[in-house]
Amino acid sequence: MTTSLTPDTGSGTSAGTVDTAPPTAPAGRTAAASSRRRPPARPSWRRIAFGADQPRWARPSAFGLIVASGFLYLWNLTNSGWANEFYAAAIQAGSKDWTAWFFGSLDAGNAITVDKPPAAFWIPGLLGRIFGFNSFTMLLPEALMGVASVALMYAAVKRVSGPAAGLIAGGALAATPVAALMFRFNNPDAMLTFCLVLAAYMTVRAIEKAGWKWLVGVGAVLGLAFLTKMLAGIIIVPALGLAYLWAAPTTLRQRIVHLLGALGGLVAVAGAYIAAFTLTPTTVRPYMAGSQTNSFLELTFGYNGLARIFGNRGGGFGGAVRDRASDAGAAAGSAAQGGAGFGGFAGGAPGGGGPGGGFGGAAGITRMFGPTFGTEISWLLPAALILLVAGFWFTRRAVRTDRVRASLIIWGGWTILTALVFSFMTGTVHNYYTIALAPGIAGVVGIGAAELWRGRSYWPSRIVLAVAVLGTSVWTAVLLGRDASWLPWLRVVVVVLGVLAALGFLVRADRFGAGRVRAGAVALAVTALLAGGLGSAAFTVATASVGHSGAIPTSGPSGASGFGTRAGFAQFRDRLGTSPDGSAAEALGGAAAGGAGTGAAGVPGQGGFGGQMQGGPGGGASASSELVALLKQTTTKWSAATTGANSAASLELASDTNVIAMGGFMGSDPYPSLDEFKALVSKGEVTYYIAGGGMGGGFGGRGGGTTDASAITQWVEANFQAQTVGSTTVYKLVK
Repeated sequence: MTTSLTPDTGSGTSAGTVDTAPPTAPAGRTAAASSRRRPPARPSWRRIAFGADQPRWARPSAFGLIVASGFLYLWNLTNSGWANEFYAAAIQAGSKDWTAWFFGSLDAGNAITVDKPPAAFWIPGLLGRIFGFNSFTMLLPEALMGVASVALMYAAVKRVSGPAAGLIAGGALAATPVAALMFRFNNPDAMLTFCLVLAAYMTVRAIEKAGWKWLVGVGAVLGLAFLTKMLAGIIIVPALGLAYLWAAPTTLRQRIVHLLGALGGLVAVAGAYIAAFTLTPTTVRPYMAGSQTNSFLELTFGYNGLARIFGNRGGGFGGAVRDRASDAGAAAGSAAQGGAGFGGFAGGAPGGGGPGGGFGGAAGITRMFGPTFGTEISWLLPAALILLVAGFWFTRRAVRTDRVRASLIIWGGWTILTALVFSFMTGTVHNYYTIALAPGIAGVVGIGAAELWRGRSYWPSRIVLAVAVLGTSVWTAVLLGRDASWLPWLRVVVVVLGVLAALGFLVRADRFGAGRVRAGAVALAVTALLAGGLGSAAFTVATASVGHSGAIPTSGPSGASGFGTRAGFAQFRDRLGTSPDGSAAEALGGAAAGGAGTGAAGVPGQGGFGGQMQGGPGGGASASSELVALLKQTTTKWSAATTGANSAASLELASDTNVIAMGGFMGSDPYPSLDEFKALVSKGEVTYYIAGGGMGGGFGGRGGGTTDASAITQWVEANFQAQTVGSTTVYKLVK
């Protein structure tokens, strides 16, 4: 026997629907007279947020969820300091200069941008300009976006399956470790997630009454998501579009027209910025980092687009070092922890797939469960897949406009699409990317669990619930076991709770009445929730309680930050060998040891490739107190120039001056050319050239980065006197 998962409210409407019709005219008065005396009441924000027909516990529970999320994301927010210095420098620049703010420049002098679109830095930059740039004003918007995402998650699921489902979905998102990591960090992923959840909520609203205005708003929000992280902001578009095309209560023609309106909204928002960037003369805007032709579209479809998926990128490291790095990285990626270590270099870019895998290990269907991604995102992924299949099966005979099935298309499609992209992409993929997967999983789990609970009088529903809960508890124990020293007793607790909940569903759940909730039903529900969420929640709290820094942070109780594992670095170093000047292996030697090694130019104390990526200050150019003091005394437009954005960012934050990041993030962008750099020097706009640099140093020959950077280094060495400041070689370019 089958059952629809659509909740039966007794009135023919889905749970959570809000009746906003005008009140009936009082007896003895006509409706017209009543409307003249008192206009139709508009629903209050409380009615919109919580609904008027919800149980008494709904409002305080929702409020508690939001407060708990706020505490989780806001408490001791600055324990990560500058978090990712690369993005912190861009926010600092935006707080000082409007051009830098609009274009996402790495420095307030507007030499070069970060290798991302700028939307994620706009709000922190504004706060920094108004209240002063510091760690708190930089990270506060990220935390508030996290709270808003949880609230929107609750609201979207509640409208379809009721407040219990909304609480489960919102709680599942809040208790995802990678969410706690990114909502307290300054990478673009917090804003990306907020935009995507908002777009899904608006799609749910649009489906209810075929609201084309809501759908145009969806397109606009997705346009903002695109300006946050480019193609990552539109991965879920097929899921949202299919849900509306399938379930909106209007004709097929109207549904197609409405979807075209949504496309128009996306193009209008994203296209307006692209046009502004493209039409602005290159002489008055920064160079577009990550591109070889100073092009926003090249960045979109190249380095930050198809290259991320297929592992093919233009540019990259310079000379023979790049060739050896490409070969060595494949093996090093699988050297540490079953393929979760350093990773390969595809087309000259870090990451890359191939047999050895990239930063996230070998590509494949099991990647989301592997050593790199498992504890970030996969706690509820098995349950979500089980509940998604069950949900589609139980709603297979529902009417086309069934809102439960439509929401399963939204959240389930989101989960499947995002998981597949992350699992099989062979370019650069980092573990924190998976925050974009968290809302999809949370939505499926919230809807599926609540709807199957309502249908627990049927044995198929009870079996699915039992399997989902028991499977989740066992998988949680496996994930917790990957750090055997952390709360070993918790593994036993979650498995015991899982077994008890599964037995409860199979033995007792069919005896619980559908009317007033009994104590046994409450006990079973609580046991099931603890079995499924206790391990994830504990790991999430542990993540939020420690600081994280560097380019590739990871969740967990250790506060792990940075690039990869020491074993991975060591094997990568051994395969890489030694560059002609002996710099590459030396730099990696320091990186593998987790500290500062010898830089690209063989200068002691300049951090290796992993030094910056593991959160240390100054990849190639160490931000020593002597060097910082020297830069603070400068009065030129740029205090210095050095190869690589990580080196430049560290110096900018320490000295509060502008530093040119030659070659961008990887040191491989063709900016500035030798002639351009000579022109800047001749105009007296750069005071110092700081040797070393590179993406932590060591990969671009003597200058690090491109042949342009190497040519600049040779020109500087031939024409200016070197001096040692602290442990760094510096050349003064002005008299």
